[in-house]
Amino acid sequence: MSTTEHCPSEANAAIGKMRGPEHGPKNIDVSALVDTEGGLIDRSIYTDPGIYDQEMRRIFARSWLFLAHTSQFKKPGDFFTTFMGQDPVIVTMDKTKTIRAYLNSCRHRGVRLCRADAGATKMFTCTYHGWSFDLAGALKTVPNEKAYPEDFDKKDWSLIEVPRLSEYKGLLFANWDKDAEDLEDTLGDMRYYMDAMLDRDPEGTEVMGGVMKWELEGNWKLAAEQFATDWYHVNMSHASALMVMSPTGKGPKTEIVATPGRQYVSPNGHGAGFPTHPKSRFDAQAVHEHYDYEALRERLGDAAVEGPMTTGHATVFPSFSYLPVNGSIRIWHPKGPNKIEVWAWILVDKSMPDDVKDAQRLYNLRTFGPSGIFEADDGENWSEIQAISDGFITNSVPLNFQMGIGSEKEDGVYPGQTSELYSDAAGRSFYKHWSKLMNTPAWHEHPAPAPAGE
Repeated sequence: MSTTEHCPSEANAAIGKMRGPEHGPKNIDVSALVDTEGGLIDRSIYTDPGIYDQEMRRIFARSWLFLAHTSQFKKPGDFFTTFMGQDPVIVTMDKTKTIRAYLNSCRHRGVRLCRADAGATKMFTCTYHGWSFDLAGALKTVPNEKAYPEDFDKKDWSLIEVPRLSEYKGLLFANWDKDAEDLEDTLGDMRYYMDAMLDRDPEGTEVMGGVMKWELEGNWKLAAEQFATDWYHVNMSHASALMVMSPTGKGPKTEIVATPGRQYVSPNGHGAGFPTHPKSRFDAQAVHEHYDYEALRERLGDAAVEGPMTTGHATVFPSFSYLPVNGSIRIWHPKGPNKIEVWAWILVDKSMPDDVKDAQRLYNLRTFGPSGIFEADDGENWSEIQAISDGFITNSVPLNFQMGIGSEKEDGVYPGQTSELYSDAAGRSFYKHWSKLMNTPAWHEHPAPAPAGE
């Protein structure tokens, strides 16, 4: 199995062919809205439709976005449909077992080409007029083709292919920018923190079951930022859930509530927080008993087993998040400034016995997912923020991200800069990177080079 890292067909030249950047919307300077030095964020970044539209152009059209897990593709023709920002895409395995991604839009009249969530096929055939495309994106069948002009060439009307696909230990990411920095370089030190979930098993990981999907009222950044930086909310927001989950029914012990820990702060907007208390382990007893911790220490190192492998949280900028303790991986699909569509998978180690995998699955469902006792708390907080954010006075009051200012440092234990567990450091870094991208022209905004000889 491989992924595409190439310049796709000439059909991609159609992107922006009839509408250059000079005809696009005016961009908003967000410099005054994000003060990461002072730790203040303007609330309008969650509500302004113009800012949201600019995010589609300058964040989601140029960033590495999570698509799927490689275990979802086993044979040629397997496919999965998802989104990159608000652009629908088909992810499929071609006849050479290469995974590719295409804009899920017929080149004829633009209808959604594939309407199924997942499955297997030999061709993608449009239900509107019958144009058919093969697994390599090539247009193969055009009903009544003889009625088209003589210079009509099916090769010119292949599917628009996502130019960059890259895998990191089972996770598939894609980027519309063909000249984007390589995925592993973009991840940087974040790979160490991801490995504490993705590299516990020499055989790798796989997803169990299908994809859980649900909608929330709120801006996508509220969710992505919380998973990057916010352990602070746990003891308050999840107090009732922690009581239910504790052996005594009275909640976790004081030393666990006040757990020590660290928070990784990436210059590329990623973030990860994790306790370092020895009892912050897998809450599913069968999973905890399955692991050979000495072997894990040899494989990952003591610091990783004592930190990022515990009950932590993390976000890969902009919109992929995960929870290592219960194997939850998810994408925050933006659906306008006020709505998120959450897609979540259950991730397990391949070599886990079936009963251990099932224990992880059940624990995941009890805690996170649409019916999870922790998940409900988070969604309520985000929707409450969004519900009042359109108020004139409310929208003009800055939000406080000052916790832990100046605490970022290289601690000599964990890669990159880290802060205290209770800190807004990764949140400030998330918005600093967001602001940088929002104020920098993207690949599609640069004028096309003039033809030779002009």
